[in-house]
Amino acid sequence: MSIKYHYGCFPPSDELIDWNKIIPLLGPTYAAVANYGGILSAIPNPAVLLTPLTTQEAVLSSRIEGTQATIGEVFEFEATGDTGKFNEERKNDISEILNYRKAMAEAVKQLNTYPLSIRVLKAIHQVLLENVRGTNKAPGEFRKIANWIGPYGCSIEEAYFVPISADKLLDGISTWEKFIHQEFKDNIVKLALLHVEFESLHPFLDGNGRLGRIFIPLFLWQTGIISLPMFYISATLEKRREEYYQKLRNVSQNNGWTDWIVFFLDAVKEQADNNKNKAKQILDLYDEMKDKIQSITNSRFAISLLDFIFKRPIFSTSLFVEETKIQKSSAQRLLLQLQENNIISVLQEGKGRKGAVLSFPAILSITE
Repeated sequence: MSIKYHYGCFPPSDELIDWNKIIPLLGPTYAAVANYGGILSAIPNPAVLLTPLTTQEAVLSSRIEGTQATIGEVFEFEATGDTGKFNEERKNDISEILNYRKAMAEAVKQLNTYPLSIRVLKAIHQVLLENVRGTNKAPGEFRKIANWIGPYGCSIEEAYFVPISADKLLDGISTWEKFIHQEFKDNIVKLALLHVEFESLHPFLDGNGRLGRIFIPLFLWQTGIISLPMFYISATLEKRREEYYQKLRNVSQNNGWTDWIVFFLDAVKEQADNNKNKAKQILDLYDEMKDKIQSITNSRFAISLLDFIFKRPIFSTSLFVEETKIQKSSAQRLLLQLQENNIISVLQEGKGRKGAVLSFPAILSITE
């Protein structure tokens, strides 16, 4: 029997939330997020150095929805374009992942002008579904028909979960938007409630899961809990996928708000620790490579080279020349020096006019 949306229960009343279970978890969760934030603020140019983590987030969030592409495949496709190596299914997966990353960038752009709102979500959603499998599912527009969640091709009666009906959706999403800006006892608990409600409303025909996960770092950033919108939640949610979905559905089935909040706080804490460790490894690797590459190349382009291989761990020689603006002969010499010192390796030899495809394994091993 299908679980149906919890009409009239959002935001939940105080009687539905057991704060005695929640309050002991807040300190450790905020401490973990603050520790990650400390590493984040120490990273020079995080938009460049954390590109691999941003791409990993896009890969894992999309994997929760069923894609199979790896972070290495995404970077390789980006470096080489469509060479015929990947079948249509895998290319579609990669396109969705690249759109996820573009959507995260669009979110930051939007939030530099507007507050977190329905308007911003619609703009992000439009980018998320642009020219991919969901492009025929009204990008940027709320659904006007029923949808449901369950095995492929199932009827509404066979669904695991039936979101709010289309005729009540606008009222539901309006209540959700108002709650973003209302005073509440705690902001991470508030985020937990906003996330579960967004997924329960399921306001778009496609992309709701990915958009709901993009919302998490945006809210943490907008409320000042982290200094940049770079919090990568999907590794934990993908690892605990069955529990994640069970806790989401239990809110509508049994008013399981407290259990959901407890799960969410634990997931944020776990992910903050994971993010801190990965960000620290990246920062340590950057510091190590900064000295090493300068010593090896003795070049004024050493930092440009360093930043490039962190941002694009798999790349073609032509892309390197194009993006760094280093003269081709100098660029080839620098790349050869890094190969000879085992910093980068050849993924694919150059042929004719086609340049070689190179990789920076050290950063890939951290993110993968």
